[in-house]
Amino acid sequence: MDETLPKGERTRQNILQAAYALFLNQGFHGTSMRQIAARAGLAPGSIYNHFNSKDAIWEILFQERHPYHHVLRILREVGGDTIEDFLRNAARAMVYSLEQQPDFLKMMFIEIVEFNGVHVPSMVKTIYPQILPFLQRFISEEDKLRDIPVPVLFRSFVGLFFSYYITGLMLGNTDLPIFQEGSLEQFVDIFLHGVLKQLEVR
Repeated sequence: MDETLPKGERTRQNILQAAYALFLNQGFHGTSMRQIAARAGLAPGSIYNHFNSKDAIWEILFQERHPYHHVLRILREVGGDTIEDFLRNAARAMVYSLEQQPDFLKMMFIEIVEFNGVHVPSMVKTIYPQILPFLQRFISEEDKLRDIPVPVLFRSFVGLFFSYYITGLMLGNTDLPIFQEGSLEQFVDIFLHGVLKQLEVR
């Protein structure tokens, strides 16, 4: 905690940090304002001097600590001479990042399961301008791509990436060898080239 911050801001940050830890461990509905106050070292009633509800705390955390901050930074740093190289590098970087930050998925699941995604639309409006440089990479090589809207390409890429990571978490510890197979490179190949064999032109 930055000790140079005003006392009120330090208290606010302590509350957010306490709530973040409790939400990840217990879920949103399983956490009370009293628990948040206790973890932040505050009297139960004093937390309302900074936040008028638990929902208000979650909305701030969802906006400030959502994985998209990290993911977009990675995408801005990814390079590649071709669109194929770029997508392979982006997929590797994003998977590595999630492996280092498992809390990211917990936040996403809380929003989906406990809030039915109600905060997502406002978040998308916020981040859309930041996604444009990534989309521009597709647009710049449209002549090499099938006639698919660029936003759909982006959505399918992100979906493929998350499906690889999530199914790996769910199935990776099973004893069945079939679920141990399949690398990220193969997933990216499916995204780039599909699953059907290319017919020879005669």
